[in-house]
Amino acid sequence: MQTIFNPLPKKWPSLTKRPSQDTKTLNSIVNDVFRNVKERGDCALKKYTKEFDGVSIDNLKVSQAEIDLAFQKIPQNLKDAIALAKENIYKFHSAQQRPKIEVETTEGVFCWQEKRPIAKVGLYIPGGTAPLFSTVLMLAIPAKIAGCAEIILCTPPNAKGEIAPEILYTAMLCGVTKLYKVGGIQAIAAMTFGTETIPSVYKLFGPGNQFVTAAKQKALDYGLAIDMPAGPSELLVFADETAVPQFVAADLLSQAEHGADSQVVLISTSEEIIKQVQGEITAQVRGLSRRNIAEKALENAQFIKFSDKETSLHFINEYAPEHFIVVSKNTTYFIDNIQNAGSVFIGNFTPESAGDYASGTNHTLPTNGFAKQYSGVNLDSFLKAITFQKVTPPGLEKIGNAIELMAAAEGLDAHKNAVTLRLKAIRDGKTQL
Repeated sequence: MQTIFNPLPKKWPSLTKRPSQDTKTLNSIVNDVFRNVKERGDCALKKYTKEFDGVSIDNLKVSQAEIDLAFQKIPQNLKDAIALAKENIYKFHSAQQRPKIEVETTEGVFCWQEKRPIAKVGLYIPGGTAPLFSTVLMLAIPAKIAGCAEIILCTPPNAKGEIAPEILYTAMLCGVTKLYKVGGIQAIAAMTFGTETIPSVYKLFGPGNQFVTAAKQKALDYGLAIDMPAGPSELLVFADETAVPQFVAADLLSQAEHGADSQVVLISTSEEIIKQVQGEITAQVRGLSRRNIAEKALENAQFIKFSDKETSLHFINEYAPEHFIVVSKNTTYFIDNIQNAGSVFIGNFTPESAGDYASGTNHTLPTNGFAKQYSGVNLDSFLKAITFQKVTPPGLEKIGNAIELMAAAEGLDAHKNAVTLRLKAIRDGKTQL
């Protein structure tokens, strides 16, 4: 854990840089896997599953018997918890539906926009050290609301060649159409190209480690869309003297336990709060089942003291955190002026865990500073906007000359002629064609 006092702006680029592997190494591995999956299909998937996950898989597709067994294994209290989360996530994302927008831009010129679902979407669900069945809720629910016809899910198997029953149960509950036991780079490649068993999709969703993130970006080269670059988890907390150090420490640890490459940052205008939070982290980490992972992540943790809230927020906007918790006597200032963050959590009693599971917002969010350019997953992520226009003869008479002049100025004679011929037909009384 590193404590830094009032760093100058010239030092900020190094402080906002996330822990990462060498990009050249990452891309080399991704390129090899993509090439082999494209050429060898299922055979390559089984090879990499054995190599990376340490298990041999005969059938990549999850069987109905496996799904049925999963339903039996889930205790009722967990089913109830998942149902509560599902209801809230459904409410929040359903509220994002919008009717078509229609405007008569000029008398006789009608323009409108309608949303259509992306027909085939692929969901990647991390399942290595922690099977994230909550991510199934976050991705499959808006996909279902949007009306996506095919919802494909890939997730890595455990050491027994099985998928966590919580993932299978949640997937079926939320309308996933096909499930496959494959993870990592090879899963992204499979959904990019399609194999004998796994179909290709039009857009990829889901978080993952640096390898998965690099693979999703590689998929862009083959014409797929992705939700966003979503890599290792990260959390930034701003806490002044009104914060409860015990709570802040618990929140920081909640992200540190995700993975050794996770990053947690505490910004404060109070040196005493920083010291108290560090003490709480030391005490709380001892009781975590994933203590080794959390402690490894904490090696990259940063505790930064700034003299005022304005400089603090300037740094936070430069960092652009995936998750941003703000506990301050000046909460309104941060709410009104935060520009770059995936999701914001306000006050002592709003843990980041609420957004991860059951408040209703989506937890698939941009990391690594991409909150400067990307939104988190929402209903629109699964939709395409199509524009329509209908021009009546009187409408064309009103805008036709402008079109002709602009087309001529660009040297596009055919564009101009497409209007000129129609205007002549209107003048000749041929408007019933």
